[in-house]
Amino acid sequence: MSKLDLDAAGTPGERSLTRRAAGRLRGWGGVAAMAAACGLTAALTLVPLSQGTGLGASAVSGASGAVPAKADTCKDPEASLTPSTADGPAIAAIKARGKLIVGVDQNSYRWGYRNPASKTLEGFDIDLARAIAANILGSPDAVIFRAIPTNQRIAALESEKVDLVVRTMTITCKRIEQVAFSTAYFQVGQQVLAPKESTVTGYNKTLSGKRVCSGEGTTAYEALVKESFGATFKDEDDGGKGDKDVYTVPNQLDCLVRLQMGEVDAVVTDNALAAGQAAQDPAVELKGRPFTTEYYGIAAKLGKDDLVRRVNQVLVEYRQGAWKQAYTKWLSADLPGIAGPPAPKYRSS
Repeated sequence: MSKLDLDAAGTPGERSLTRRAAGRLRGWGGVAAMAAACGLTAALTLVPLSQGTGLGASAVSGASGAVPAKADTCKDPEASLTPSTADGPAIAAIKARGKLIVGVDQNSYRWGYRNPASKTLEGFDIDLARAIAANILGSPDAVIFRAIPTNQRIAALESEKVDLVVRTMTITCKRIEQVAFSTAYFQVGQQVLAPKESTVTGYNKTLSGKRVCSGEGTTAYEALVKESFGATFKDEDDGGKGDKDVYTVPNQLDCLVRLQMGEVDAVVTDNALAAGQAAQDPAVELKGRPFTTEYYGIAAKLGKDDLVRRVNQVLVEYRQGAWKQAYTKWLSADLPGIAGPPAPKYRSS
């Protein structure tokens, strides 16, 4: 069996927030909402009734292409190293250890979440991580899962606490200077999540005067910095002072909890994650349409080229059948209409 490393103790502030949530949640999905509140400090994510959203974005598919590597202009951050089955120092270290260590989420319904019945991590990203372990080590169970917050994904790689991060991580020009990405394995877009009765209609002027939550260090937060439409989205400590996190949070699920508690009016996040949160709570829904086009990639520490090439080889094979099976199993009910994975892009040098 695979191993899960996690610290569920939480900070005093997080424990206090959970206690407040327990006393204030009313009419927001019942037990599902309470489980979301507990997700701030514990490993549990309730398995709720699926609710289809009908707002899935069509994925790019087709033949792969070679793209010149131009870090200065960064026109194609999704372009990665060509696939290879060759071993190198990173692969050798993993084989010597006998386990692949992967940073994952444990609170994103359908992507990486803890099933309370089986006590195991499940989801689209979890299946993908197991496929990589099977390729490198011969078994899908030869993996150690380490639950990491959204804002610690890059730090976990730089400190080598994990070999890979498979955690709904968007490939961006800024991030390719910090970590090495695989080719893209899923297309997403930023979207607004709000209560069904809200006057917010999407990422537009209806956000004026509203309190908006996003994940710290996410592309959603970056989008709000560029255009907030008059919304409040920055915490007191966003400038480097204070310790109060209401609008920018370490984990995306924390935004859903704050929405349920009435501390914020809307959430901006990937539509893939928002669809899962809407499935957890029937009182909220996706508003408008996705306003960006982004891609998830698997991240490794810079310099571990042999590991990135091996992951890209796994993705070549994964796209041929396992990807569609995983999508059908985990995502199609809440994020329908996606024909297939994005076509890989490779660097010419």
